Amino acid sequence: MSGKSRAHEDATIESFRNDPVFAAEYLNAVLADGDQAELLTALRYMAAAFGGVTGLADQTALNATTLYRTLSPQGNPELRSLTAILKAMGMRLAVQPDVGPRSVV
Repeated sequence: MSGKSRAHEDATIESFRNDPVFAAEYLNAVLADGDQAELLTALRYMAAAFGGVTGLADQTALNATTLYRTLSPQGNPELRSLTAILKAMGMRLAVQPDVGPRSVV
């Protein structure tokens, strides 16, 4: 095997940095799964790709320490923080209809 080996995390971060459309699709897939731990991991990777936590803190007017805590595995971002983080990455939350069968209550 010739060539350098890279960590999966580094490759993912580079992919996000080079292709914001891919980053948005990845985040949408994570949101569709509904796993908060996976969401926070994706947001940490995206933060690294889009200026790092310190850079995002400057862009979002959020305290860097608070932002680190928010994106930690135990984090629980408020909607206001999440939308500010996504906006700094050039993204936004959106709601779409679910195409699956609906149950009538």
